[in-house]
Amino acid sequence: MNKWALCLLLGLSVWSVQADNIIDEVIWIVGDEAILRSEVEEERLRAQYEGQQINGDPYCVIPEQMAVQKLFLHQALIDSVEANESTVSHQVDMRLNYYISQIGSKEKMEEYFRKTQSEIREELMTTVRNQMIIQQMQSKLTEHIKPTPAEIRRFYSSLPEDSIPTIPAQVEVQILSFEPPVPREETERIKSRLRDFTERVQGGKADFSTLARLYSEDTESAKRGGELGFVGRGQLVPEFADVAFNLVDPKKVSRIVETEYGYHIIQLIEKKGDRINCRHILMRPRVSATDKVKALEKLDTIRQIIRDSADATFEQAVVRFSQDKQTAMNAGVMMNPNTGSSKFEYQDLPAEVAKQIYKLQVGEMSEPFMMMDEMKNKEICAIVKLKSKNDVHKANLVDDFQVIRQMLEQKLSREFVENWIRKKQQETYVHIDDKWKGCDFQYPGWE
Repeated sequence: MNKWALCLLLGLSVWSVQADNIIDEVIWIVGDEAILRSEVEEERLRAQYEGQQINGDPYCVIPEQMAVQKLFLHQALIDSVEANESTVSHQVDMRLNYYISQIGSKEKMEEYFRKTQSEIREELMTTVRNQMIIQQMQSKLTEHIKPTPAEIRRFYSSLPEDSIPTIPAQVEVQILSFEPPVPREETERIKSRLRDFTERVQGGKADFSTLARLYSEDTESAKRGGELGFVGRGQLVPEFADVAFNLVDPKKVSRIVETEYGYHIIQLIEKKGDRINCRHILMRPRVSATDKVKALEKLDTIRQIIRDSADATFEQAVVRFSQDKQTAMNAGVMMNPNTGSSKFEYQDLPAEVAKQIYKLQVGEMSEPFMMMDEMKNKEICAIVKLKSKNDVHKANLVDDFQVIRQMLEQKLSREFVENWIRKKQQETYVHIDDKWKGCDFQYPGWE
């Protein structure tokens, strides 16, 4: 860093109106990068709103975290590590929509953060982009850490008894499910309702966003007048995307679109490059009690065939009858979205599934039952089979080798990153304003 750049940055730190009325100031310099007091305040406010606990003095913890981030970002620049801009935009839109839904409106959000929505969005773009780059940089630094089986066994042998984790009861579950058929009359009722909405909007008798708030069954977007926020084509189901991305007139309403979630009408708000912001109204046909009973009876017949026939298996029935795209091609085995594995703790299963599985022995099937598909917010009928079960136990190398491997990888990665940070501390110019010194830093050596 040259002398003139340093003088300029230090000069910025004395912006003030009166001695105790500081507009902003540079409180840290890390390499060529400054950390401003306003940035620390904004991060503290954001953490407070999102419920993130800060362990220690936030005016010590937050600047140090920012300084560490700048070390990673500088290395990422050297190594040409970049974030996927489409993913960044999607994450930002999700956060903005979350803020608006929680605070109550766009105007209230702007009042809370004391910024316009576009300013909040730009700041979030930078924050999310940097977070993704840092994560990728950390992964790149530790990608070589691959402990051998011998190292894993030695690690396990070295663990004190009270450090060996207790593995909770885990189960593997297979599911066969489908939606009860919807009568044609009910489908026509929904379409007629949506056609009426379209005529009222295009005839100037109603506002699309008002109708969405009143009638849309997508409860989250309904709070925002049906608005989805800016999304890319890949973030929408194909049937919806094909229609939405072909809209050109914000005053027009799309034709009725059928997706796995129900029936929609769509109104364009704005297009930006390969992203779109639109409103929609979603309505779902209702299934009668009689149709639910018929579906359960059909499922019970399938269950009896599997139980009584030597030639019929649960896996074959899944391939033939199941409508669950996530499991139909995987012999019905459910996958845990939190871990990516097929093993679940009971509390991680859908409540209705957990209730059925708890009563079963390995290899047994449940009675047919109704449950909610949380992704589609639809009722489906299902039977489940308990594929395997491991009771509560202390982790061991036979049953839990992957758990122990992950423990060792995390330990080695954490140690490597901490050593890397300490090394970079010594190689990087750091200046801390006197008023911000004297902290109990996680990484001593900044001052």
